[in-house]
Amino acid sequence: MAALSDMALVTQVAVFHNKKAFDQLVRKYQSPVRRFFLNQTLGDEMLSDDLAQETFIKAYVNITKFRGLSSFSTWLMRIAYNVFYDEKRKSRRVECEVSSEDTQLADIPSSTLHTPSSTLKMDIYAALALLKSDERTCITLQLIDGYPVEQISQITGIKENTVKSYLKRGKEKMTNYLRQNGYDR
Repeated sequence: MAALSDMALVTQVAVFHNKKAFDQLVRKYQSPVRRFFLNQTLGDEMLSDDLAQETFIKAYVNITKFRGLSSFSTWLMRIAYNVFYDEKRKSRRVECEVSSEDTQLADIPSSTLHTPSSTLKMDIYAALALLKSDERTCITLQLIDGYPVEQISQITGIKENTVKSYLKRGKEKMTNYLRQNGYDR
């Protein structure tokens, strides 16, 4: 099964329950989905892996519902977005609410803070932690994953103008934080 299009692979999975075709979709999209979760969880690798796995399970179970009205990647990222917000709602019930002023470095997993990878990575996660959840989602989908505003709107269900506002505010907050911490343009 050499280089089939996403739609052909989806059809193979939906009609013939072809697990090898689904495996090709997983291999193609596992990095972007995992990266999305890493950015949303501020570097929590274990949680990101769990959420990515849950996303692909939901995609497999619901693949017959994919209608091709958007690209497969947009549909898959919408599932990932919903999985993340379901997890967020679950964890909110378990944990006490923490005020946004106290969440800057507290939200960053300690495993991220202690890795020798780079100060820049730590500062990026700290800057992302300053953002409201929807701002962080829009910022990472655009700047890291390269989605245009229209697709971000489809993935998140947020109106395009609101996505633009979140992007503008998020970029300003991150820029200010990074400048205050010694980074120039």
